[in-house]
Amino acid sequence: MDMIQAFTKEQLKTEVPVINIGDTVRVHNKIKEGTRERIQMFEGTVIARKNGGISETFTVRRIAYGVGVEKTFPIHSPNVVKVDILRSGKVRRGKLYYLRDRVGKAAKVKENI
Repeated sequence: MDMIQAFTKEQLKTEVPVINIGDTVRVHNKIKEGTRERIQMFEGTVIARKNGGISETFTVRRIAYGVGVEKTFPIHSPNVVKVDILRSGKVRRGKLYYLRDRVGKAAKVKENI
């Protein structure tokens, strides 16, 4: 068991961004296309966080061309280069899955001032 714990401790990032539910974030994600690598940004609202440790993930939702798109990113993945926090949201829940049913201004989260 110590071998597994040592391996996971080695893979953990030292500086983890403080991401809260309801925040609007821009995730810089590394994409590999054949032999080329590039960084693609995904901007949206954080609607969920799950687990802890090496398997900790967060889900980001945005509307692209009128269609809701959700992506789940592992926090400690080497493909997640950087996470910029653009706004912090004022929410009262741990999961914002109800935003999937909302459209337009009703799908917005108030900013925490």
